[in-house]
Amino acid sequence: MRSFLIAAASMAIGFEAHAQDKPVLTVYTYDSFVSDWGPGPAVEAAYEAVCNCDLQLLATGDGAAIISRLKLEGARSKADVVLGLDTNLTAKAVEDGLVVPHGVKAAFDLPIAWEDTYFLPFDWGYFAFVYDNTKVTDVPVSLSALAASDLSVVIQDPRSSTPGLGLLLWVDTALGDGAGAFWEAMADQIVTVTKGWDEAYGMFLEGEADMVLSYTTSPAYHIVAEGDLSKSAAVFEDGHYMQVEVAGITATSQQPDLARNFLEFMVSDAFQSIIPTTNWMYPVVAPADPLPEAFARPAAKALLLAPEKAAVRRDAALATWLDALSK
Repeated sequence: MRSFLIAAASMAIGFEAHAQDKPVLTVYTYDSFVSDWGPGPAVEAAYEAVCNCDLQLLATGDGAAIISRLKLEGARSKADVVLGLDTNLTAKAVEDGLVVPHGVKAAFDLPIAWEDTYFLPFDWGYFAFVYDNTKVTDVPVSLSALAASDLSVVIQDPRSSTPGLGLLLWVDTALGDGAGAFWEAMADQIVTVTKGWDEAYGMFLEGEADMVLSYTTSPAYHIVAEGDLSKSAAVFEDGHYMQVEVAGITATSQQPDLARNFLEFMVSDAFQSIIPTTNWMYPVVAPADPLPEAFARPAAKALLLAPEKAAVRRDAALATWLDALSK
């Protein structure tokens, strides 16, 4: 019996050693990406099937929180890839030396031309205010109409959330000098400002607000996954600010070749086909299977600042927001 136990223990040690022989690729991303219903589990399974590695997806909060963690950890960071920043944050990440050029070439199905040596896109969408169409019948058709209404909204904090920052730049881009007046008018309608998207959308679903800042593709989830037609996205005459979510290789990566391989996988059909019905965004490379009808793009004007301009406008837009909501 003792010899059997010794043999069994030796086998267990052997299996553990074999598992440890696999290189580990650590990816910092946002919370909803790694959730049970998000793309994380399917991405992990699909990539590990071809990489002979251990892919570890670590939730670190929303996009701005990812940058803060990388800066805090510095050279001690174990992250090889950051996945979940957007073009409003990429210039800051490059300026701070957090990422290195990716060297991956790909053709994208995007409304804009893509040329970025540091970041590669993996999905995109339009920010929008989502509402319950069985309860809200007088739907605003512009940002100004929203501010003039009595509809309650939940939004995300631009200092920690990529949608929150996207809203700030949406208002700044669409309204210009009228941004301050918009936020002053909205102050009484904002139920709360949450740290991230998950909490805000959950509050909306619990009926704590008439509208929530999300995406034009959010109703697709309710239609496709739940057969629920009650959620809609308001289409505004001002246009809708785009979000392009990206990934990059960290400057501290101990696995730069594997990280680059992951980015190549990220723009393949194996990854892109997962995105629409798990992350509920548009893929950046058209998948082999057509998207569900619920993903029809709205007839809206696309707004987007180049990363460098977004970095310049960010602080002024944030100051306007803070000043208006503090009155």
